Amino acid sequence: MRKLIIFLIVLIIVLVAVDRVAVAGVQRDIATRIAASSDLSGTPTVTIEGIPFLTQAIAGRYSEVRFDLGTLTYNTVKVDNLRGAAYDVTAPLADVVQNRAQITAGRVHVQGTLSRSTVDKFAPRGVKIGGSGDRLTASGEVDLGVTKVKFDAEMRVEVVDGGIKLTADKVNGIPSKSAGFLTYTIPFKGKLPFDVKVTGVKAVPAGLEITAEASDVPLRG
Repeated sequence: MRKLIIFLIVLIIVLVAVDRVAVAGVQRDIATRIAASSDLSGTPTVTIEGIPFLTQAIAGRYSEVRFDLGTLTYNTVKVDNLRGAAYDVTAPLADVVQNRAQITAGRVHVQGTLSRSTVDKFAPRGVKIGGSGDRLTASGEVDLGVTKVKFDAEMRVEVVDGGIKLTADKVNGIPSKSAGFLTYTIPFKGKLPFDVKVTGVKAVPAGLEITAEASDVPLRG
């Protein structure tokens, strides 16, 4: 009985070791594919969720693969902490071993942050973007006739075709009808990873957090 228990313990240890070695190998392969699919200069960090891994590998389907792409720049827009997850990833084990390009994700979700300095970079000349917590503000001076008038305003953000639009709201110091110059758009015309489209944006302490999604995404070798 004792020998059987020892055998089972050793078997479990071996299976766990094999499981971890296998997951490391597939994570490297998927990381390489993500880099190729997204035109990245470096290799992202990839983590396959779920234990045991071997069960998923044999089935050729992974429920969730998380990745961290770091900081990237698209069309002069720098996105910090770009990370996300690929869901319902179909990756037959033979395709992974032979490096064939038959790996797809049913859905990809990505999110990242535009820093306050990035948001400020695209603001109209003379307008300073600031804020605290989850609120963005704009401040500066504007010529009204022969007089320079200081103003401040809260900024409302929304996703529009081609980018992220910031619109002045609750303007102080100048008439609301004169505040149109505060409205501007941060362009997202460049190709984002996995051809995702920006679907949401919100103000956060660090700046603006964007979310983007795509469906039926190929992870090419």
